[in-house]
Amino acid sequence: MNKPYPLRVPENLIALARLRSSEEHVNQSTALKQLLYAGAENYVLKLLGKGRISIGKAAELLDRSIYDMYRLANERNIELGATEAHYKKAKKFQENHRR
Repeated sequence: MNKPYPLRVPENLIALARLRSSEEHVNQSTALKQLLYAGAENYVLKLLGKGRISIGKAAELLDRSIYDMYRLANERNIELGATEAHYKKAKKFQENHRR
């Protein structure tokens, strides 16, 4: 769902949107929304990679499927879930705390 939102956009971003609109044959508004979405996607993937949000929340924020999120993370070499180092640390912890 799109919602109007008043926003002051710096001139350099307007120029970038203008360039994108001419390069990709879309109007400036669409080009600006594409740039905004690309930035949001990068930020959400960064949070996802740090473990700050879940894959479900990331998918919800970007209006994508969970499978799309795994694909995007893989394309950007973002490791999701436990790494081998996490697994080894958990195993060592478990061994040290057995009764």
